[in-house]
Amino acid sequence: MRLIDTHTHLDFPDFDADRPEVLANARALGVERMVVLGVYQRNWQRVWDLVLGDPHLYAAFGLHPVYLDEHRPEDLTELGDWLTRLKGHRQLCAVGEFGLDYFLPELDRERQQALFDAQLQLAADFDLPALLHVRRSHAPVIASLKRFRLQRAGIIHAFSGSYEEAREYIKLGFKLGLGGAATWPQALRLRKVIAALPLGSVVLETDSPDMAPAMFPGVRNSPEHLTQIAQAHAELMGISVDELASASSRNACEVFHWA
Repeated sequence: MRLIDTHTHLDFPDFDADRPEVLANARALGVERMVVLGVYQRNWQRVWDLVLGDPHLYAAFGLHPVYLDEHRPEDLTELGDWLTRLKGHRQLCAVGEFGLDYFLPELDRERQQALFDAQLQLAADFDLPALLHVRRSHAPVIASLKRFRLQRAGIIHAFSGSYEEAREYIKLGFKLGLGGAATWPQALRLRKVIAALPLGSVVLETDSPDMAPAMFPGVRNSPEHLTQIAQAHAELMGISVDELASASSRNACEVFHWA
């Protein structure tokens, strides 16, 4: 079984004690490639250093809405500089993680929207896919994506919306990231939505070290868990885990223009 983890934060300190072992174990379980996403300016260099040390890791850089108060106005300019400098590098795969978060009331929505629009424009300018954080904000995200109409589209990370919202994203060319959330039995609505999704619309992810699946409650999430996440989703979709692994990896390669 060959898998791609389309969303990790392997640069986070949670992995400092055993990162090489985690990577080796994940590869032994079939996780061939992993995407590491930057979330604020001060972790971009750490992400890039990590990725350069392993040819099967890939980087994305963005300004995450949860860290809104940490972002400086000049960070957008610097993000553009990073994308310019690394343009064409095989291990630069996307702009992200960025998006809109309406779950946390303290995050100013107008500032979020301005930052979101600016990064969508960067994704368009550099012809890169967008890896999007969407939390209780599907309607404004979909409206924004309809305005920008990204050629490369991207991935809706940790998709948790309705079937109707899924259809809107799919029409816009986006894939839906499936991870630990739907493995929990109480996620009844999400499980029903995932069971109805077309196989060509999904990719697999862990969001390591966050969003641990039900099989590993209360522990650090890891790319090592992707095989069990795949198995759980395959059961929901009524297909074999090999079929889901093959389709999700093919879909990820389509997003990132990997052979």
